[in-house]
Amino acid sequence: MVKLQEVEDEHFVNEKPSTTKDNTLLATDDEDEDYTDTESEISNDSDIDVESETLMERISALKDVIPPGARRQITSTVSTLASFTKSSVMFGGRSLWILSTSAFLLGVPWALAYAEEEQYIQLEREQGMIKGANEVG
Repeated sequence: MVKLQEVEDEHFVNEKPSTTKDNTLLATDDEDEDYTDTESEISNDSDIDVESETLMERISALKDVIPPGARRQITSTVSTLASFTKSSVMFGGRSLWILSTSAFLLGVPWALAYAEEEQYIQLEREQGMIKGANEVG
């Protein structure tokens, strides 16, 4: 069985602070009225140099304005869109590679064979014209 033991702070052992009617610890009631947060980031605006701030820094500072659920949804949507775009570009590049290599491997030999066949047809026509000219004359 676990036994709990209360350990008091040395500061509170020597002098017990007074409590208010709400059981909150205050040294005096006057201090409550004059309380200001001097270490707040808002009160320390002199350190912020707005002129040298970039657009990306300003946009990234706006992330605290958007609720976490909306941020997750936006991040998910952007991630999905980026993945889809990357896949589309990769598929397009690979398809273009396949089409171009197929055209070179199949098209160039076909074009050479077609040109050679045209030369044979041209040669036969010339020989036919020469033969026809010899028969007439």
